Amino acid sequence: MIDWHHIDTVLLDMDGTLLDLAYDNWFWLQHVPQEYARANQMRPDEAHKLIAEWIHRHHGTLNWYCLDFWSDELKLDIAAMKRHTQERIAVRPGTLEFLDRLKASGRTVILATNAHRGALDVKLDRSGIRPYFHEIVSSHDYGAAKETAGFWEALQQHHPFTPGAALFIDDSLPVLHAADHYGIGHLACIRHPDSSQPPRANTDPYPGIDRWQDVLPT
Repeated sequence: MIDWHHIDTVLLDMDGTLLDLAYDNWFWLQHVPQEYARANQMRPDEAHKLIAEWIHRHHGTLNWYCLDFWSDELKLDIAAMKRHTQERIAVRPGTLEFLDRLKASGRTVILATNAHRGALDVKLDRSGIRPYFHEIVSSHDYGAAKETAGFWEALQQHHPFTPGAALFIDDSLPVLHAADHYGIGHLACIRHPDSSQPPRANTDPYPGIDRWQDVLPT
């Protein structure tokens, strides 16, 4: 599935790729609406509907991933809520073994995430994955989400790499499409980003990764 002999740089997403997306889905779809309902004396179902509409409106934009934006919109301290619920953060099965093998292979490994810095540090410290990366990049550093060409242009400018010899793994098809359009040579999609949900049926047009053990680097 992955031609490791022609890859010298590995770009990895975090949420849904290295970490279980079940935490983020629980946080935004259950915990935040509950706290918003409590703060505004609303029924939970009303709060859930309202927040779902707001989230849908900003989907795929930098605002969608920005804790400061949502703190202002909802009048909740989203970063503090992330810290208070961090015990739910978990790595996906096989992640640490995969990262160990990557580190031993000598390739350049870059974390490329849309996560806001307010959540990123909490997740890195809780999961223990920070030491595996040469660089840790948030799309908020560049003011452009990974779904846009601006992110990939800025990444290349700040951390030069050869796109054709790079592997990028993500769980988001729109993000993978953007990376593909930019010219990243090797792409793969996570099939089961959220352990609380069934695996996705397909990841076309990109090869899907079921288990890290199937794609350990040589």
